[in-house]
Amino acid sequence: MAYKHSCFRTFSLRFLVLFAFSCFSTLAVAGDEDNANASRPTEKQASAEAKEEKFNAGETIMEHIGDSHEWHIAGKGEHAIAIPLPVIVYSKRGLSVFLSSHLEDGSHGYRFEKAKDGSHRMVALTPEGTVDEEMTKSVWDLSITKNVLSIFIVMGLMLWIFVSAANAYKRAPGTAPTGVRSFVEPLIIFVRDDIAKSSIGEKKYMKYLPFLLTIFFFIWITNLLGMIPIFPGGANVTGNIAVAMTLAVIVFVITTLSGKATYWRHVFAMPGVPKGILVLLTPIEIFGVFLKPFVLMIRLFANILAGHIIALSFFCLIFIFAEMNTGLGFGVSILSVAFTVFMGMLELLVGFLQAYVFTLLAAMYFGTAIEEHHAEHAHVEAH
Repeated sequence: MAYKHSCFRTFSLRFLVLFAFSCFSTLAVAGDEDNANASRPTEKQASAEAKEEKFNAGETIMEHIGDSHEWHIAGKGEHAIAIPLPVIVYSKRGLSVFLSSHLEDGSHGYRFEKAKDGSHRMVALTPEGTVDEEMTKSVWDLSITKNVLSIFIVMGLMLWIFVSAANAYKRAPGTAPTGVRSFVEPLIIFVRDDIAKSSIGEKKYMKYLPFLLTIFFFIWITNLLGMIPIFPGGANVTGNIAVAMTLAVIVFVITTLSGKATYWRHVFAMPGVPKGILVLLTPIEIFGVFLKPFVLMIRLFANILAGHIIALSFFCLIFIFAEMNTGLGFGVSILSVAFTVFMGMLELLVGFLQAYVFTLLAAMYFGTAIEEHHAEHAHVEAH
């Protein structure tokens, strides 16, 4: 019962946060219109400013789902409120550490700029302020970006949750779970029994359980934090291709190192299959070894990223219709807020499902790698 109440409180909190954020943004649109009417420049200036100030939905969405050297809080342009993050740059000049607020003026010899191919890069500057291409080639950007800081926050939350639960077990072993322990215990049992044991087997699952628990809680908590629009939430961590790829590579490495002789025999030369068929089957099996982690990466990255884009797209309709002056701004804002709240509720489910699916598939890959295939050996020996 306590677990159900905890889930209900979580859903209620997300609803209130999303509703408050949507209402605040609607008020921000109204505030911008009032400020525009307060000053009346010439027709030429007004048209130029309108062109410059026009709301760009694509840019706004990409800004929210992308990584950054600062944590944006509110506002835009000169009036933006953001938390500058540490910039750590290593080059032939040595190690430089400073806040990202100094990147624009280049006062520390480095600047973040857009490259010709559309990507962004950290460039080294000469004393005159121009780009030093030769020095830029040696630049290593090791900065604490928004996604990196979010990962550290999630790590801190996980340490607090598990250490608190472990201490509760030490203080009162064998008693009914309370507090953090009552929240964590059902999830740990769920991962242990429904994922690890069923996919790997009761004899060998304990070796992989710590990793499966870590990856499940990491993905789930980062997905939940990504739904909260204010600091320390709002970062698109698992929707970042680099993070999803890193998790998939870790699963691939563990699967490869855990593979038994029977596993590799099935990959390179499946027993009982004619040699003529093996010519076609073996390349497919080898390709499948690398395809599995790729599927893991794309599944997690695409689902989380799509959820953020859809929610932000409907949210941007408020600003688009407000600029059009069609009189539909208020009605669209109500629909957008309602749909944003609906998407928020759906994302709660998707965030949990993605953590579950990623952990389940990882456990299945581990189970396949360490399976002995006794029955198949007996069949081959009989022939």
